[in-house]
Parts: sequence; C-alpha cells; structure tokens
Amino acid sequence: MTGSDGPGGTPRGGPLAGVRVVELASLAPAPFGCMVLADLGADVLRVDRPGGPGAGRLAAPAGGPLQRSRRVTALDLKSPEGVSDLLRLVERADVLVEAYRPGVAERLGFGPDVCRARNPRLVYARMTGWGQDGPLASRAGHDIDYIAVAGALEPLGRAGERPHAPLNLIGDFAGGGMLLAVGVLAALLERERSGAGQVVDAAMVDGSALLTAFLHGMLGNGLWPAPRGRNLLDGGAPFYDTYRTADGGYLAVGALEPAFYAALLTGLGFADDPDLPAQYDPDGWDELRRRFTERFAERTRDEWTAVFADLDACVAPVLAPGEAHRHPHNAARGTFVDVGGEIQPAPAPRFDRTPTAPPAPAPDPARGLLPVEAVLADWPQRA
Repeated sequence: MTGSDGPGGTPRGGPLAGVRVVELASLAPAPFGCMVLADLGADVLRVDRPGGPGAGRLAAPAGGPLQRSRRVTALDLKSPEGVSDLLRLVERADVLVEAYRPGVAERLGFGPDVCRARNPRLVYARMTGWGQDGPLASRAGHDIDYIAVAGALEPLGRAGERPHAPLNLIGDFAGGGMLLAVGVLAALLERERSGAGQVVDAAMVDGSALLTAFLHGMLGNGLWPAPRGRNLLDGGAPFYDTYRTADGGYLAVGALEPAFYAALLTGLGFADDPDLPAQYDPDGWDELRRRFTERFAERTRDEWTAVFADLDACVAPVLAPGEAHRHPHNAARGTFVDVGGEIQPAPAPRFDRTPTAPPAPAPDPARGLLPVEAVLADWPQRA
C-alpha cells in the first residue's frame, strides 16, 4: 500500500497513505466513516449515482465536512455497464464501503462474493442500522431507533421526563461511522498477516450497544440503582450537571472526585459553608442543586469561566458548535481548521511520524466528475 494522490492529484500524508477506498454514496454514517479514513490519508473515491448522490434532505450537505478530501465519479449501478466499471475499480481497491439494506448489493451484482472473486484482498465494509442478519435486518430505521433497541436511549434525559435523543451522535456517528472505520482498519491490519480480505458487518445497533459497556459495568456492580436522571452520571448528581448563568449561558460541572469538588466549592464561595449537604449523600442532592443553581445564576458564563480559570474544579463553559473553535485551548491545538472558508473539526487523532494533511474541500460535482478511466490510470494494478 504505497503511493497515493488525494483529491485533485495532490499528495496526501497520513498513516493510511496508499490505501484505496471505493465509497458508494449514502447517508451520514458511512460518509463519516469514509471521512475518517480520508482524514488519515486514504485515497477515497466516492461513487455517486448519475445526477448526484441525491438522498433527499437527509443527505450530507454538498461540500460539507462529511464529503471532504474525496474524489468523485458517478456510475449507474442498476446497469451492467455501471456494475462492470465498479468491479474494475474494485480490482484495484483495498476497501469497498456500501450502506445498502442486506441483499441489495448481491441483487445488483456486486456483493462480497463477486467482488472478492475479482480481488481476494478486498475489505468489503457494510454499514447498516440493524446488521446483515436478525429479525430487523431488512427493516428501515434511523439513529433514534437503533439506540433505542441497543439500550442507549433509555438512560438519557431528566428525571421524570421522557428519554431525549442526543442528536444523532450515538447511532449514526459513534456507533456507526466510527465503528465502520475501526472495522476497516482492523481488517486491513489482519490482511497484512493473512493476505486475504474479509467482510466487515458494521451495524449501528451493535455499535450503540458497545458504547454502553461502561454503563453495563455500573449496572452489574449496583452503581446505577436509580431511574433515569437520578444517578451519578446522568444529571442526577448536582456536581455532575449543567447550570444556567446570568446571561443565559451554561457551565458544565464534572467535579466527581473530592479534590475537584472542594475546588468547585471554593470557586462558588461555599468552601466554609457548614450547612452544605455532604457531596455523596443523595438525600442532600436536591438542596445542593438548589444552592448551586442560585449561585451560578449570579454571574455570566464568561465571568464564571474566569473564576474557575485557575481552579482545577472540572468546570467548563458550554460552547455552541459555532463558537467552539474560538476557545483558547481549541485554538492553540488547532482542533478546528478552515477548509475552503468553512470551519470544520480537524482530523484526529494525531501522529508524530506520519502526520495527516490538511483536509481538502469536498469535490464539486458541478465542475465535472472524474472519469473511471482516470481513476484506473491513477490506481495501477498491484503485483
């Protein structure tokens, strides 16, 4: 896996330089996984359907972060000619990513058996909600459905209220696209030993369940005894919660350990208050929350941020996505980058010997699609 050009033929760095990925255009989870691979240096070719990816208003915005650092072509995969061209690409690729319902790729003529007959080293990555088998495998669904069945939605929300969906971060991206990327990386590593590719079945319900591993450990040890919103890490504890400030902003408080809790009390001016309930006495949590709520409401978010700037109290301002890049820590680390005039999260993690290249703007299909022959010329057959 050596030598690779990125979008526009520019050399790309990163630990995955030389890895060739064919991505069949789809909704958010698989594009996010392929964005991660592209950020790490893989040469990702997105295959749109004729006329554009067109997945309705739920599709990733054209030119947005999920589409960055790609090249793009278009194939009619319902035609023999389109399938033939796809298989020619597959012969020279390392990875194919598809996000169809189970059985669709097989019916169209490019399922795993067909593709690996053309390229035994191919990693065939499948992104679905319910997985390739099971009673729900052929059913439709979205992030909220997958995390509901996985047991990841029920714990989220305030006490006495209904569960609250955390955007689509758990199912689509953490349990979906990121799991897909991890699976692809593991399969590529194993291929270096065996010489053979394999199918990666990345299901959002599986990944969402995996993300609850810590919670299952707490349940098993009796450390999650109360209903939703009454436990240590779900907003039940007043020292692990958010508080509204005088200007309508919010502070996040995570002062779990005694030393951090002591610093929190110092910042709030409660260090010498003899009437304050004990930290880990649940019977006093309502009173603690009332006292904290009243005190935080006395100053603005930025004023409290300044108060806690030199106190190791695990207190942080709650930043909106559009302002996070201006935080001094994020600015110093370059956690966000400007990509074609748009602020986006930077590639992560970081590597000292094979650093990643800055992300390239998403391709603009209006400027012309890359012909398959051009890709094949750039992807010579490997020995």
